[in-house]
Amino acid sequence: MAPGPGARAGWSRRAQYGLFFSFLAAIAGLLIGLGLLALSLVAPSAYAGVRGAALDVTAPVTGALRSVTDTAAGLFSGAGNYWDAARQNAGLREENRKLQRQAIQARAIFQENAQLKSVLALRENEVATVATGRIVGSSLESARRFAVLTAGSGDGVAVGMPVRSAAGLIGRVVDAGATASRVLLISDRANIVPARLLRGGQPVIATGRGDGTIDVRPLEVGRNPFRAGDFIVTSGTGGLYPPNVPVAKIIRLDDDGATAIPLADPASASFAVVERPYEEAALPEAEPTEAEQ
Repeated sequence: MAPGPGARAGWSRRAQYGLFFSFLAAIAGLLIGLGLLALSLVAPSAYAGVRGAALDVTAPVTGALRSVTDTAAGLFSGAGNYWDAARQNAGLREENRKLQRQAIQARAIFQENAQLKSVLALRENEVATVATGRIVGSSLESARRFAVLTAGSGDGVAVGMPVRSAAGLIGRVVDAGATASRVLLISDRANIVPARLLRGGQPVIATGRGDGTIDVRPLEVGRNPFRAGDFIVTSGTGGLYPPNVPVAKIIRLDDDGATAIPLADPASASFAVVERPYEEAALPEAEPTEAEQ
């Protein structure tokens, strides 16, 4: 049968040659195998020599193949060990982060408990204590400085009562709801605290600046008695705040006064106590009007 017009004669001849030589190779292999079998039966010693020569010839090839196999196995084993180590490291990092979170939480609980113990001890020592509450919010960015305390008229809190923590004076109540109160902080411009310099006892006036600091002025004009690091405490003048309550610490001197920072920071204090006025006859100051706010 004649090949088609699109047939490739050269390709057909190569295929035929390939089949032919493959057939010859198979026959040669069969003959060699039969010859070796006959040699092993007839002359075992001669067959042993042939087998040794074949071993010498194939040993390098076998060794090279074994090296390649061992290398591949080592690569796969190393990759597996790497991924196992990576998984273990990820687990250890997550466990470390978990322990860090637990440590931070435990430290926060410890600090809060310490503050609560200090406030409770303060309440036990102060017979004029009305209520204890938690500070749940304070204004730190606005010009007016207020804090919210979880104690209200239902607990006996009234407008004008002073508020303090274990660290010092916080302010006074300007609005009392049934379960919460609004406290005007000593750093507010509308809060004026009669005080004295702890070193020397000179009477001073502490007025909030509205930026988180306090302006301190001596009553004796023309003389600046302050030093950086001095402490200011309440004097008891006016009858609202009890005497000797820590108020502020001097951080910078001015021409005729100084700038101080409050010792009781509502942002870091968790609890506070509300006290009665130092003198019962002291009238509570009015709440700041909306225009002042």
